[in-house]
Amino acid sequence: MTIEAPLDARPAAVPPNAVNRLLTAPILPTLLQLALPNTIAMFGTTLVAVAETAYIGRLGTEPLAGIALVFPFVMLTQMMSAGAMGGGVSSAISRALGAGDRERAATLALHAAMIGACAGVFFTVMMLTLGRSFYALLGGRGGVLEQAMDYSQVLFSGAIAIWLVNTLASVVRGTGDMRIPSITLIGTALIQIAVGGGLGLGLFGLPRLGMAGVAAGQLTAFSLGALFLAWYLVSGRSRLTLNFKDFAFRRDMFFDILKVGAVSCLSPLQTVLTVLIFTKILAGYGTETLAGYGMGSRLEFLLTPIAFAFGVASVPMVGMAMGAGLVARARQVAWTAGASASITVGIIGIIVAIWPQLWVSMFTSDPGVTAAAHSYFNWAGPAFAFFGMGACLYFSSQGAAKVGGPVMAGTFRLVLVGGGGWLLASSGAPAWTLFALVAAAMVVYGLGTALAIRLTRWGK
Repeated sequence: MTIEAPLDARPAAVPPNAVNRLLTAPILPTLLQLALPNTIAMFGTTLVAVAETAYIGRLGTEPLAGIALVFPFVMLTQMMSAGAMGGGVSSAISRALGAGDRERAATLALHAAMIGACAGVFFTVMMLTLGRSFYALLGGRGGVLEQAMDYSQVLFSGAIAIWLVNTLASVVRGTGDMRIPSITLIGTALIQIAVGGGLGLGLFGLPRLGMAGVAAGQLTAFSLGALFLAWYLVSGRSRLTLNFKDFAFRRDMFFDILKVGAVSCLSPLQTVLTVLIFTKILAGYGTETLAGYGMGSRLEFLLTPIAFAFGVASVPMVGMAMGAGLVARARQVAWTAGASASITVGIIGIIVAIWPQLWVSMFTSDPGVTAAAHSYFNWAGPAFAFFGMGACLYFSSQGAAKVGGPVMAGTFRLVLVGGGGWLLASSGAPAWTLFALVAAAMVVYGLGTALAIRLTRWGK
């Protein structure tokens, strides 16, 4: 059955033109239309981060330190399931739909769900058995370590819910529908804020469970989100209706997803390692310098969803074009998305490079921290454009199932920050040289990713 099949052959499904327009519509307007819901959904994710920090801050200093130990592993789970493996899922499905093979796309969706479930179980086993060792390795001791464990054990006991939400959302995105995943993530965020605050702080007459309660909010929200997306895909309301009756395990289906998703999982690992290594290096320069870098990295965290929004929007457009054999259009989509993310993120970077006080003054008035943050933005701000371009093109390359080059660019960034930072710190170089190194690494990452896509042959 092809995409052009009559509507009555697919009861309750959306007409095929809703998918086909991604192959024919003007690129930039379509890209912006798809990116907007993702941007709104990412804003909801940011609200969750702010709300959770506020809740945990009211619980005390030890819980705040504890969540800092768990946070890298939470981010790794989210980035792997949503951006890495999720991109592989969206890529495989969009390529199948672009080729007109709707049955293959539906079968891929079921294989994707199995991959997500298995990955969730793996994270549960790993974090429940090795979590304490990981947090102790990062410096967790005494009450701080116990607070981290209270949060971690509740959250990661349901890691399958996080993986299924992001995997099923990627299935829907692969059809070109960004609205339902965005609505789901916003709803998930609101539930997480309400339940996490209620159980964590004992609001609304609920028991005060502390860190375990805050984690229970996230676990509850993602469990409900997974159930909703599963219902949506099975009910026939999506552009892709799952068919359990004729399902059969197929090795090539797993390979089609994993050849992109498994390799892409190296990227979030690189990102987390880059942050951990650089934070460790800067710790030797004193609290003020480390706090100043923290101001900068916090803004980077808030800017990442912009690149994510454009990148995720480009995946089904690139994937469907590749499936239909429209390689030139696929490349045009990738370059348009990369340029859009680069300009948007770059403008913000230039603004904070010229007027860093617009951001820094919201968090601190300490002269030492302010000076360090200003130095960071003066150097790194102009390079934000390259970071935005590289992050976006990484997603576009997933749509084409050609992620090797962008992952290598991320490896170069990691080596540059880790090796270069160690050499500078060991030679007693001033802190501003480390900030300049961060900027250089962003430029290398962005240009390296662009060059990799330029030189890699797309298509058969």
